[in-house]
Amino acid sequence: MGESTLGKDTPQVNARSKVLGRAQYAGDLQLAGMLHGKVLRSPYPHARIVRIDTTRASALPGVKAVLTGANSPGTLWGVHHKERRTLALDTVRFAGEEVAAVAATTEEIARDAIDLIEVEYEELPMLLTPEASLSPTSPTVHPARANNLAHEISFEHGDVDAAFAAAYLVHETSYHTHAQYPGYMEPMASVATVDADGRLQVWTSTHSAFLVRARLAAVLHIPVSQIRVIQSTTGGAFGGKMIEDANSLLAAMLALATRKPVRLVNNRLEDFLACATSLPERITLRIGMDRQGHIVAKQTDILADCGAYSGLSAEVMHVSVMRSDNMHRLENVRARARLVYTHTPPHGAFRGFGGTQMQFALNSHIDVMANLLGLDPVEVHRRNAIGAGETSVHGWKIGSTGLNDCLDQCTDAIDWRAKRERAPQLGRLRRGVGLAAAMHVSGNRTIGNWDGSTVVVKITEDGRVIIHSGEADVGQGAMTMLAQVVAHELDIPLQHVHVVVPDTDSAPFAIGSLASRVTIVAGQAAIVAAQAARDKLFALAADTLAAPADQLELHEASVRVKGQPDRSRSLAALAREHIWRHGGHEIMVTGTWDAKTQMHAADISGNVAPAYSFAAQAVEVEVDVETGQVTVIDSFVADDCGKALNPMAVHGQSNGAAAQAIGWTLYEHLKLEEGRIANGNFADYTMPSIDALPTLRCGIVESQDPNGPYGAKGASETAILPGAPAIANAVFNAVGIRLNDLPITPEKVLAALREQALETGAAHARI
Repeated sequence: MGESTLGKDTPQVNARSKVLGRAQYAGDLQLAGMLHGKVLRSPYPHARIVRIDTTRASALPGVKAVLTGANSPGTLWGVHHKERRTLALDTVRFAGEEVAAVAATTEEIARDAIDLIEVEYEELPMLLTPEASLSPTSPTVHPARANNLAHEISFEHGDVDAAFAAAYLVHETSYHTHAQYPGYMEPMASVATVDADGRLQVWTSTHSAFLVRARLAAVLHIPVSQIRVIQSTTGGAFGGKMIEDANSLLAAMLALATRKPVRLVNNRLEDFLACATSLPERITLRIGMDRQGHIVAKQTDILADCGAYSGLSAEVMHVSVMRSDNMHRLENVRARARLVYTHTPPHGAFRGFGGTQMQFALNSHIDVMANLLGLDPVEVHRRNAIGAGETSVHGWKIGSTGLNDCLDQCTDAIDWRAKRERAPQLGRLRRGVGLAAAMHVSGNRTIGNWDGSTVVVKITEDGRVIIHSGEADVGQGAMTMLAQVVAHELDIPLQHVHVVVPDTDSAPFAIGSLASRVTIVAGQAAIVAAQAARDKLFALAADTLAAPADQLELHEASVRVKGQPDRSRSLAALAREHIWRHGGHEIMVTGTWDAKTQMHAADISGNVAPAYSFAAQAVEVEVDVETGQVTVIDSFVADDCGKALNPMAVHGQSNGAAAQAIGWTLYEHLKLEEGRIANGNFADYTMPSIDALPTLRCGIVESQDPNGPYGAKGASETAILPGAPAIANAVFNAVGIRLNDLPITPEKVLAALREQALETGAAHARI
């Protein structure tokens, strides 16, 4: 075999097109006769639409269509509940909800037309917090529902009460997490058109072309066979470009109304209003431990705010309430989680998908209890960590885990023991170290009873390979991984492989990029497809070379007889010969792989994923006790990805995840004032700039998962999970204050320090 790229730093196959500005994003597309779309959004969190007058907007020269709730499809859509109209009809339920849409010959005319639409609103009472929504006297956000509970989960395993009664130490407290905007570079964008055959074609920035197609078909009442969705180059997504926004729907509606191509691109303010941000949760956690720090009982209560529409929030809350149970050897767990409607912008999917919220609470809790027991938190994590070959309390079968190796890596890198044992600091700037651990899924059998992937491999007459897959590359490197796998299996150079962008007309059905599933499921499918292509090559070469197929091997873009390098045929020659013969055809094969997993049972049990990823992070922070500013001065994330098929990509994902975690913990906070987003732009929404981040360091742990391609599993999400609690724990180590309410702002730090000083003074007075 020639030189493979597997396990070696490999630039992404689409990197060159991006850096040279040649990549085609949806906002770059130009089609003949293309119109431009704009959307009018509600300024009120809750109001009745009394009247809409579009007369002046429709009369404006250049305007080709004006849509409202009255003259557009009214089919309700959503993930967990079908409850949302594309354009509001009678009532708006959050500030930013779509009320009207315009298509015009220029973007400026479309914008002017939006300003000419007259809407008369009657403001209605607002429910802005889950607590207010749960009041027995509160009206319902959705009148058809009996109450404001969007979803509720409860389960119990073991004898929780008896375990708490027997515990040496029991600790209970509440934690509050907040909404984070994904902050991708490219705002949401779509181009839609009706082709010459009357079929709807849509180019869009998305996690899943097939999920977009399914929603378009359901809302517009068009058969899926009459819709073509192509994933345009996607400039980041982080969960935000799933199917919770209305961008592609509105572009399609305008294209159908005008029978012309329509491009709809959000500006940044519009994107803040349109995008589902991460789910805010209040988590009350009660844990019992024995004297050695083993967790003997765990009870969780979550109150989550989905906003006006539930979207994917129910699934996010599901992850928060139960996934972290599976990283420990637990027998006694009890949980309740409630998702509540409010008149605020909707929340939903975000990188880590509910894991960030719960891991903040859990890892903070473990740190508190370890300190109370006089134990190193690292040792408490080790004593509770589930092992390979074990089955968790929810029935998850752990095929591989490198968690303990992750703990070793990050603590060694940060000089954990020495820094934890240093003498108390008395100056203005005080340093502390903190640590956290986490787990995540690689795949997830929850959408339906399939968590597989299909890859098509085609060998062209020049011996090159074209791959068709519906799995999305949203910047994480999926196209590169597929190219690496097929190039490795066929022993050809990476540059001889081309991966076609997902296109529902030509690609096999795929779920898309979610639940860190693409590497494990599509990687395995690519192996199956490549080996099927190899078998076809061998079958033909066996005749051509007069040698049995089992005596053949692939070598540097050719098939040769083992031990006889002079007896060989190039892939190009074989590909041509496969066509030009009686009954011949192009070498094109399909490989499918579906994980042998289970959907969750009613009691929230079942092995939902083929593999589970783990990570740990250690940080050092500096706290300025005069200003309250917390600065992360060092960070090391260790990521158990099973096998790093492309270490460069894994490091990029880990460092990006750490940056997002630092932003969520210290800087980013989507603020609402009377239900309206108050900082919906990058000037006021404080994402961390490069000077606010330390030199980000990360390491790879290769636990060799038995179900993964070459031992690999997901590496794009786990690394975001431990950042927030690691920082909070480091702040406690530095100055002795425990902050359970994110983000950790200077104001909160100073308030906690003042309270600490008052308590210390009172204690001295009592003495």
